[in-house]
Amino acid sequence: MKRFFVILLTATASFLASCGSEKPAEAITKQSASENNLVVLTPAQMKNAGIMVGKSERKPIADLVQVNGMMEAPPQNLISVSVPLGGYLKKTGLLPGMHLKKGQFMAELEDQGYIQLQQDYLTAKARLSYLEQEYNRQRDLNQSKATSDKVYQQTLADYQIQQVQLKALAERLRMLGVNPGSLTGKTLTRTLRLYSPIDGYVTKVNVNVGKYVVPTDVLFELVDPSDLHLMLTVFEKDLDKLEVGQKIVAYRASQPEKKYSGEIIYIGKDVTRDRAVEVHCHLHTNDKLLVPGMFMNAEIEVQSQDAYTLPNDAIVRYGSKQYVFVVRDSSIFEMVEAQTAGSEQGYTALIPGSSLKPESQTYVLKGAYTLLMKLKNKEEEE
Repeated sequence: MKRFFVILLTATASFLASCGSEKPAEAITKQSASENNLVVLTPAQMKNAGIMVGKSERKPIADLVQVNGMMEAPPQNLISVSVPLGGYLKKTGLLPGMHLKKGQFMAELEDQGYIQLQQDYLTAKARLSYLEQEYNRQRDLNQSKATSDKVYQQTLADYQIQQVQLKALAERLRMLGVNPGSLTGKTLTRTLRLYSPIDGYVTKVNVNVGKYVVPTDVLFELVDPSDLHLMLTVFEKDLDKLEVGQKIVAYRASQPEKKYSGEIIYIGKDVTRDRAVEVHCHLHTNDKLLVPGMFMNAEIEVQSQDAYTLPNDAIVRYGSKQYVFVVRDSSIFEMVEAQTAGSEQGYTALIPGSSLKPESQTYVLKGAYTLLMKLKNKEEEE
């Protein structure tokens, strides 16, 4: 009788031990979730989070090339102001950033050379008047054979040489901004005044009052911002995707919500050491806030093609990477890294990979951000 009781007790203990070693299915699932990028939700949690799932859709999406660059003025809009004849800077009120209208006073210089040039012109003008009269007299005498041909020819040569000299001096005066037609002995001046050649802004002031400058010195630098270009740096691997006329969208890093539309007008033919090419773009609108040298980001819209897409809300960003949630079960979701291409009309194209198979997987279309927060909170608790 005792032996039977012992056997029964042993069997009972073995059964209880067997039952105690089995873990509930929910516990196993939660353990797996802590080891992988899995999120487990109860039906109530799914309802509160508004989770919606579905397949990716095939849509024509324009591929976007992400690039950066800077604003620049074309060479014809950049002006370096110098003087054709050296002198001392007597007066200027310019500062970088000032706006100038075309013809507005910029600076005044003075030098003895300005007086000498005007004197040479007036002297040459008076001598030309004398040579003209002498030429007419010798011509009349030569026609009546009262003088030799040699004397007549010498007079003609002197007259023509003086005409050339006077013309050259007049052009030099015009370079100084002096009208030779109105120059007389009473209007001689020792100063040279400079006026703005464009309607634009002062970018650099390289001189100060009292400094002596020569023709090779750049006194001021001006820019006309009416036709700024965006110069983008595009790497060699993306060069075959570009064409003149393609649309771009540019924006500043500090104001990504403010977009500037434009198009490609020139594609460089020289690859730099960084394996990049300069691409020049024209913006459709002018903004006074855009100035030469300003850094810009841009997206170049290349040829559209069919791709597997998800709504933008289905793609979440964590750190420097993007993720989507793949449905593993009715209440189990796995976070998978996603490589994306272009985005258009609220949908983003997916690039298939080892973990991302948009042709067969089911994804969380709505509520992905809620799952991301739950997953990250769980990691912090663990």
